[in-house]
Amino acid sequence: MKLSQLDLNLFVVFDTIYAERNLTRAAEMLSVTQPAVSNALARLRAALGDPLFIRTGDGMAPTPYAESIAADVSEALQRLAASAQRAQAFDPARSNRVFRLSMTDAFDTLVLPKLFADLATSAPGIGLRSFRLPRADIPAALARGTLDIAAEVALPDAAGLIRRPLPPEPHVCGLRPGHPAARAPLTMERYLALDHIHVSGRQRGSGAVDIALRAVGLRRRIRVRLQHYLAVPALVMVSDLAVSLPESWARALGLTVLPLPFDVPPMQTWLYRHARSDGDAGVLWLFDRMAGATGAESQR
Repeated sequence: MKLSQLDLNLFVVFDTIYAERNLTRAAEMLSVTQPAVSNALARLRAALGDPLFIRTGDGMAPTPYAESIAADVSEALQRLAASAQRAQAFDPARSNRVFRLSMTDAFDTLVLPKLFADLATSAPGIGLRSFRLPRADIPAALARGTLDIAAEVALPDAAGLIRRPLPPEPHVCGLRPGHPAARAPLTMERYLALDHIHVSGRQRGSGAVDIALRAVGLRRRIRVRLQHYLAVPALVMVSDLAVSLPESWARALGLTVLPLPFDVPPMQTWLYRHARSDGDAGVLWLFDRMAGATGAESQR
């Protein structure tokens, strides 16, 4: 089949299904219905003479042929998108573009309201779609263009990515107002006598606080493990549990803040975009806006 006989939008659907491995999520990313995605996939299957994706218990698995063309399709779409974006000036005051962001829950809760308040006046038509990708999936999503910007702690593989550091966050101990332990300075002995909440999106593994304690041969008593900070007040405010967390989070949650009695490296978050977005005026503009909402110095 000649390329002129093929709807190139079908490759956009292919690339999104390959990234998401799920028709429902692909439809959400493309802002279309799932039947529309299924119909597009059927047309591309017929045109290329291959099933492309096989339904499994976990979603859609690519066929060997789909695997063999995925990188080329993604690269071609990126080049086409970059060309179109360079040809079209970006006017935030008039744009209706929807940007896709992967952010930590802290960034989502503390920074996104400031960002959106800014955009409400300077770019009223701009839309934001925030979700949380696994850290390992972020570089590939930025490379494919299914993700525009990420706010995340250091990524293990940042090849091809442009990153900007956000202001570091010191760790503190958070307690409910009126907690007995808040009546005096928090010593190591008193800290270790508390029952603690540990917040992590992973099922297991240590955080910065536990690593710092282990370095001096100590361990805290973790009673509860939570997947995000938004659930913390529901437990802390009705108990004597303590939580060690970034200071801005502790204050936003209304907790009593005490300095930790040992050194913990501050939490460092970064803004990430792909190097291919150098030609995308919209991503560059939003990247600066997001940095500004955190108090980070804007730079190009």
